[in-house]
Amino acid sequence: MKRAASLLLALVLALSLALPAYAAETEYASFEGGVTEIQKYGNLVLDIDPADLKEAGYAYGDVVSLAIGEDAYQMPLCTNYSDVDTGSLVLRDSEGVLIAAINMGDFATTYGVAQKVTAEDGSYTWQFPEGTSLEDVKVTISMHEKEGYRDQYLIHQLTRTDVREDYSSDAVFANFRNIAAGDLGENALFRSSSPVNNELGRASYADALAEENGIQTVMNLADSDELIQGYFAAEDFASPYYQSLFDAHKVKALNLGVDFTAADFKSGLAEGLRFFAANEGPYLVHCTEGKDRAGFVSALLECFMGASYDQVVEDYMTTYVNYYHLEKDSEQYQAVQESNIVSILKAITGVTDSAKLADTDLAAAAADYLADIGLTQEEADALKANLSKDYTVSEESPEETPGETPEEIPDVPEETPEEKPEEGSSYTVAAGDCLWNIAYHFYGTGSRWTEIYEANKDTIRDPGMIYVGQVLHIPAA
Repeated sequence: MKRAASLLLALVLALSLALPAYAAETEYASFEGGVTEIQKYGNLVLDIDPADLKEAGYAYGDVVSLAIGEDAYQMPLCTNYSDVDTGSLVLRDSEGVLIAAINMGDFATTYGVAQKVTAEDGSYTWQFPEGTSLEDVKVTISMHEKEGYRDQYLIHQLTRTDVREDYSSDAVFANFRNIAAGDLGENALFRSSSPVNNELGRASYADALAEENGIQTVMNLADSDELIQGYFAAEDFASPYYQSLFDAHKVKALNLGVDFTAADFKSGLAEGLRFFAANEGPYLVHCTEGKDRAGFVSALLECFMGASYDQVVEDYMTTYVNYYHLEKDSEQYQAVQESNIVSILKAITGVTDSAKLADTDLAAAAADYLADIGLTQEEADALKANLSKDYTVSEESPEETPGETPEEIPDVPEETPEEKPEEGSSYTVAAGDCLWNIAYHFYGTGSRWTEIYEANKDTIRDPGMIYVGQVLHIPAA
């Protein structure tokens, strides 16, 4: 009997200890109220004080349930309409006033609270269902998911400027950098904001850095050829180097969306990677900001070339340090990392557990991804070979080949851009050549490729297609 009583007492004690913790973890007060106003664009102004929610444990980034009659809608508690994507619901704390809204939408009309009637003079009234009025609209707010939108809320708080003086260098301002990880060759792969679309005021800076680093082949993830030509015609256009690459057929315009799982994104990306495999570097990947689409492609190529998990994450997060001055390991930094680059690596590898990504064979997963989007093994091998090359331009004379003496090396005059071609000189196309680098070899600038093209129109059908062994006439300087 005493043994049974002891067991019962132990069970009661365990439950008494567990229940308060359970309640504290899951129970939040609900708040009932009404609607004091429907604003011009259909937002509902509530008479519930957001200070009461905060006192009850609610915080920005929590997902709440807003019940109107028998219907309930889930939305995050935030501070601005722009804290959510266009078309999404939000419960906004607007300086001490709660507003239920759809970002860039009409909550009242969408959910049948009232219908807007506009008069000829532009004035409007809200018409409620028959037999009801504004006073009859009752709402209840309750907790749906604690911190369910916390990471996204923190990410939406990021702000930046488009003023050059607010950044430490042209490269930081343009988000332009070399990706040096894994088996990527020296100065082989770069990423940046757009060097041609100047809506962010960064194009001329990215263009100058592209020229400085000798970029030869570009993957433009954001634009079509028509859009690019429109930028050329704009009054603020100041990207001559990019235009010269475009004219030389060295820019692949893919015009991709931001849904990395979409079939058209994958097929377009495959086209861009084939372009890299078929052309010499250095290479540049960009979208508009050089953040999302360029971030995905850069991460994929880093993985493919054997970069570690930490290297891929650090490169991706550098963009957010550049643009938003995020401090490493801050709450916002961690939120961006988990929401963005970790999600990207999951999409590339198929791994669903974040904790397992660091131990995943990223190179093998990236190779499988390339195969899945349509690259052949031959194309993947060519891509890897190109990305592993050293594209550093040496200012010193080439080192002697081991085992050879100066007497054993044929006496071939050194050719430099300063040695201008004479009238009637010729050149035999070698592997990896294009009109751009041939022009650079003879004239010191690739932008003069058109002169070689014009002089050889009888044998060159497409300036982007010349072949090994083809003999070209080189016009005199």
